[in-house]
Amino acid sequence: MNKVKRWFLGLKEKKNREALKIKIRKILFGMSFSDGLIFKILIYTLLISFSYVYLYPMLFMLVNSLKNVDDLIDPGVRWIPTTLQFSNYTRAWKVLKMPTTVFTSGWYVLKISLVATVTSAVVGYGFATFKFPLKMVLFTLMLTNFILPPQVLMVSNMLIYNRLGIMSSEMAMVLPALLGQGLNQSIFILLFYQFFKQIPQVLRESAEIDGASQFKIFYKIALPSAIPSIIIVFIFAFVWYWNETFVTSLYVGGQVTMPLLIQGFVNSYIQLYPPGTPGAELNEAIKLAANMVSILPLIILYFMMQKHFVESIDRTGIAGE
Repeated sequence: MNKVKRWFLGLKEKKNREALKIKIRKILFGMSFSDGLIFKILIYTLLISFSYVYLYPMLFMLVNSLKNVDDLIDPGVRWIPTTLQFSNYTRAWKVLKMPTTVFTSGWYVLKISLVATVTSAVVGYGFATFKFPLKMVLFTLMLTNFILPPQVLMVSNMLIYNRLGIMSSEMAMVLPALLGQGLNQSIFILLFYQFFKQIPQVLRESAEIDGASQFKIFYKIALPSAIPSIIIVFIFAFVWYWNETFVTSLYVGGQVTMPLLIQGFVNSYIQLYPPGTPGAELNEAIKLAANMVSILPLIILYFMMQKHFVESIDRTGIAGE
């Protein structure tokens, strides 16, 4: 009896060990590995690592923009300033003429971004819906335009804009966007093209049978369903036109955007605070504060549109393009 009892106890203990192994394996690897603990640790480690790579410059600018002169030259002060020098931001704010500059720069970029978004939607819908001669040739040429760097077309564009009389004006940026040739607009057209191709042909044919014109089909059916693509294209266009300095300074000139103002920040600061002004000497902390102020509108825009932006990427599948 004792042998039988020990045999049953051993069998029970063996089953418990097997059950424990299965439970541990399920916790570590999950049912399909992607829901296991090891996979989650790996994913979170990669996300934190990538986040650190992207956030490190921002944190560096933020911390150093709050330092005083003594902290800047002291190698022992790295991440925690001895005193928070908020006057760096007040001076940068004054030199950049905020918030007037934000309004003028934002209005300039907003106009071009809206034009680029609308024309990209129209061109993308045309390529996705209609059949016409040399369609693929024109589509290929449109994509080739993205490959060419702006420096290659610089001379020819300047000659064309001079003949049209739009050189050194906002129309030098608005007109190309209106004709589907704006900054990185080939990508916007391609995005709309991919989205409109997914609209069932039966839906358009049903609208045509009901007597709807092509414009009405585009306005009433295609555009409302393309809201995710519209949000993505508009945000990308706004950010790219906001950050563009070479093309804008070449064709428009002046300091129409905040990044262009940052390029001339030193001269503007010296004019407002001449050398020798007590307690207002220009240093790296003030320059970094100006950079932080210049990207603040984009950060606010992202946080305002974050929910719609993430949902739009999820619905359009842009990550898999």
